[in-house]
Amino acid sequence: MKKNAFTSKQACYLSGCTSHQLRYWDKVGLVSPSVQSSEGKPGVPKFYSFRDIVALRVIKTLLDNGMSIQRVRRAWKYLSKNGDLIKHLSEVKLMSDGNTIYSVQDNEVFDALKYGQLTFFETIDNITQDVKEDVSKFELDKDRFLNLLTRVEEDVLNQQLEA
Repeated sequence: MKKNAFTSKQACYLSGCTSHQLRYWDKVGLVSPSVQSSEGKPGVPKFYSFRDIVALRVIKTLLDNGMSIQRVRRAWKYLSKNGDLIKHLSEVKLMSDGNTIYSVQDNEVFDALKYGQLTFFETIDNITQDVKEDVSKFELDKDRFLNLLTRVEEDVLNQQLEA
């Protein structure tokens, strides 16, 4: 496995998305695994970066708050095209009134779909922090499991030697 990369299964766990969502969003170009893509080849594993996990969770949050996938795709395309997400992902603030998505930077509001009123917002820095905490917990759980597995293996080998 690649260092600082997450498998599709790990990406699902950390982002709260389903494997179907990951495949669909990759297929339509919404969020694709940036570390390693399968490029449509069966059996080739996909690897997601930390930034990909944050993007997945942001998109899921927007969808869970009533935005349609079409609007999320349009807004994400606008934000990516204008560099908002690429430059300082954790500093981007998103707002929605349920009909459109707004990007807030330096006290300026940019409508990712069209101009309108503001009522709901989710900051990417909070989502980024949540993903960091979940990744830390995930890594700790993985290390504990591997240590336990090593001890069990050693116990089995010791029992075989004693027999």
